[in-house]
Amino acid sequence: MSAYDHSAHVAELRDKIKPVRFAMFTTVDAHGHLTSQPMTNQEVDADGGLWFYTSTATDLWENIAANPKVNLSFAEPADSLYVSISGTAERVVDRERIRSLWNPMVAAWFPNGVDDPHVVLVRVAARTVHFWDSNENKVTQMFEMAKAAITGTRPEIEPGEHGKIKL
Repeated sequence: MSAYDHSAHVAELRDKIKPVRFAMFTTVDAHGHLTSQPMTNQEVDADGGLWFYTSTATDLWENIAANPKVNLSFAEPADSLYVSISGTAERVVDRERIRSLWNPMVAAWFPNGVDDPHVVLVRVAARTVHFWDSNENKVTQMFEMAKAAITGTRPEIEPGEHGKIKL
């Protein structure tokens, strides 16, 4: 890609995180400490925004109000895929949008249903996306690591791909 193609970059982001069910969603708390919790991404929109459900009664909701700078970490160790997304979170109270993203998995976390006034969304506008994606399978990686440990040499593992997606 020589010219910047935003939709292609958003598609690349979607492809990278699609196989990963959960992200660790990191915010800064009232004391300035980093705090993380597992969250499920509901959608990556056309602008590269990532959507998550939460409750108005959570620390996450309050942390974002005080400091919207966040990080999302997606990991699929079985495939040696790791994605780190830095961005700005926005608190969204949009009943129509809440309904449009609603699904049975979300309902399990919110027993009072889609109309519960505490059910809200967070949209993360991704700014920096880094990824690491190895082409080697796990058996090969483990064999090479063991061989290197026994022989005192470096493992002969392809480094895979490390890249940045510009949004």
